[in-house]
Amino acid sequence: MCDRRYVLVFVLVSAASFVSDCTAKFAPDFIRPCNNTEPACLIKATQDAIPQFTKGLPDLGVPSLDPFVIDELPIQLPGIKVTFYNGKATGLRKCQVLNVEAYLEKNIFNLDVRCNITIKGKYTAVGRLLLFPINGEGDSKIKIVNSIIKLHINTKYFKDADGRDHFGIKNYKYTFDYGERIIYTINNLFKGNPELSNTVLQFLNENWRIVTEEFGQPVVDYALNVTVTTAKKFFDAVPYDELLYVPIPKY
Repeated sequence: MCDRRYVLVFVLVSAASFVSDCTAKFAPDFIRPCNNTEPACLIKATQDAIPQFTKGLPDLGVPSLDPFVIDELPIQLPGIKVTFYNGKATGLRKCQVLNVEAYLEKNIFNLDVRCNITIKGKYTAVGRLLLFPINGEGDSKIKIVNSIIKLHINTKYFKDADGRDHFGIKNYKYTFDYGERIIYTINNLFKGNPELSNTVLQFLNENWRIVTEEFGQPVVDYALNVTVTTAKKFFDAVPYDELLYVPIPKY
């Protein structure tokens, strides 16, 4: 009789454990789902999540976005090749969310943010930048002040192996305003000639918008690709019903 009781208890505990595992919550506690798609709620939920999300979620396979590492970023432009390496970008955790729009039936998601971003690392540069011949190698720091990023994302929905619905990113495009100011701190632009290096650096900072429009696009492309790829990993790990308390559209 006792043996039967133990067997029954074991079966019940095992079943309860199985159900618990099947209904395990994947979303971290800082995710606070909205009950609707009103921008006010989406903005607040996104703003509340950013500081923790950008730290990374190792248990979900989501890497850090603040900082994120730039192992090597070659930029080939007409007349000059610049390579950033051993770099880190910081500042995303303090981005201000300006607008969020979700059109679930149309598979559209829009996100506007204002960010201050700092990129530090090593660089090499050979060629000509605007009026100046460049032959440099050393340390670099780029500080972007109050840039505005507007992401337009085409979304999709899919089921995982357990049949749970997920939110996904099909593709995206963006616009980027370089903001109020970009400050360059770059040494050794001319190897062995600090005076000329300082003269060129002064020119870069006085004409920061022209300079940035010349070579800034690949840097922004890289940063947004890292961000969107990280978001995809998060959406792959966390089911739709833990992100938004709104019925998922038919798909």
